[in-house]
Amino acid sequence: MTDARSIGVLVMAYGTAAGPDDVERYYTDIRGGRPPSPEHLQELRDRYEAIGNVFPLLDTTAAQAEGLVERLNAGGDGAAYRAYLGMKHSPPFIPDGVEAMRADGIERGVGIVMAPHWSGMSVETYIERVRQAVDDHGETPAFTFVRSYHDHPAFIGFLTDRVREALEAMPGAVRADAAVIFSAHSLPVRTLDDGSQRCKYCDCDDSCRYRDGLQRTADLVAERLGLEHYLIGWQSAGRTADPWWGPPVEDVIHQLALNGHPAVLVCSAGFVADHLEVLYDLDIEARQIAEQAGLVFARTRMPNADPEYLDVLAQVVRDHMAEVPAG
Repeated sequence: MTDARSIGVLVMAYGTAAGPDDVERYYTDIRGGRPPSPEHLQELRDRYEAIGNVFPLLDTTAAQAEGLVERLNAGGDGAAYRAYLGMKHSPPFIPDGVEAMRADGIERGVGIVMAPHWSGMSVETYIERVRQAVDDHGETPAFTFVRSYHDHPAFIGFLTDRVREALEAMPGAVRADAAVIFSAHSLPVRTLDDGSQRCKYCDCDDSCRYRDGLQRTADLVAERLGLEHYLIGWQSAGRTADPWWGPPVEDVIHQLALNGHPAVLVCSAGFVADHLEVLYDLDIEARQIAEQAGLVFARTRMPNADPEYLDVLAQVVRDHMAEVPAG
């Protein structure tokens, strides 16, 4: 029997193909069950081949979950934490994680998505799937959720160290005038009557929490480092008819070159693991664009299962648990 004090920690991520033979299944799932065109499928396969047909996200997320729970259990708050995985587009799916918690007798759960910034199209859709899985089979576990930690002091401190590390590794001749791009995954947007934009699936009133959250992250890191040249950019936009958040990282790099910056550092603040959007979209595409424009290119190391990042996650969850009711 599971101890009544046991708390299940459902760590959620986007999901990944399991290997080259699983790419079509994965692509179809992220398209809501609509198979991709042969051309688009081949393009995705080519991208995976370009990064060596590596698919690290599931293993990385599992290591993040285990490392997080190990730290929570060392915290001495009397609870016993257990790790569970829930992926949005690949096994184990989010309902699988919820069912595993229920089978283990877990009555209380906390959900955290491996994405620091909230949006209705990203984090909230994970939460909706958890709630649906609970409703489909009963009333337990009872969940609370970490919705964002984009401005948590521990996360800002971690990113600050990563940006400092990457800048210090740049050649001294270009370091002072290097520009830093803080990036996140682009999302489709809607334009309001007054010309302002919001994420398409968010219900933000005065501004977009997702865009403003990325800007807030950038501002806080820049303040700690005293950065003079920094801005936000968007990457990995999908293939839809909708407009997406811009400017894209590629356009920002071109503009930086026109403005005379000799180097660019990309801090992919919206991602916390190496996967295709980092290993291809940044390490191959963005690097090529920068180098063709005559810029030195670098990016910050991704958090992955780095012990320092796991410490951040543990502090985020502890702070969350301290703020929510125990029942």
